Amino acid sequence: MEKVIMGIDPGTNLMGYGVLRVSGRQAQMLALGVIDLRRYADHYLKLGHIFERVSGIIQAYLPDELAIEAPFFGKNVQSMLKLGRAQGVAMAAAINRQVPITEYAPTKIKMAITGNGNASKEQVADMLRRMLKLDAEEMGRYLDATDALGAAYCHFLQMGRPETGHKYSNWKDFARKNSDRINEGRTKKKD
Repeated sequence: MEKVIMGIDPGTNLMGYGVLRVSGRQAQMLALGVIDLRRYADHYLKLGHIFERVSGIIQAYLPDELAIEAPFFGKNVQSMLKLGRAQGVAMAAAINRQVPITEYAPTKIKMAITGNGNASKEQVADMLRRMLKLDAEEMGRYLDATDALGAAYCHFLQMGRPETGHKYSNWKDFARKNSDRINEGRTKKKD
C-alpha cells in the first residue's frame, strides 16, 4: 500500500513543509522546503499566501494525509494568535481538498524521531537525514522545513499502531508500571 504524507511546521515568517511517500514500512522524501512570508508586511496577505501555497503543494503531491505541528504556547499572546491563524489557514487548505489532518505536539514529534522530547531542531534534522538516507544538501538550510518533515515522519511512525490503552509520561513511568515485565526479562537473561 502506498501513501503520501505531507507535514507542516506552521510559521508566520517561514512555514515549513515536507512530503513523504510511504510504501509499506519504507518512507522516502518527495519534497522539502519553506513558504517564505517575510516579504509580506501585512498579516492578512501572509494568510492569503499560505492558503495559496499550501493548496498548490497539495495539488502537486496529492497527499493522503496531513500531519501538522501544534503551536508551542509562549508568553506573547499576539504572536500566538498570529501563529494560530497561520496554522488554521494551512488546515483550511487541507480541508478544502478533503485531506485528513492529524496534529502533533512538538515534544511528540521529537520523541518519535529522536527518542527525546527535548531534542534540538538540529538533532531532529540529523536523525531524519540518517533515517531517510539523505545527503546533507538535500536537507535544505531551514530547520522549519525539517520540522515539517519530522511531523510527516512522526505520522508515518504512528501509522498502523493500534491504541494500546497504556499511557506513559516517560521511561521511568513505563518501568514503574511494567516492573514485572522488566524483572522477567532480567531473569531470562541470567538463565
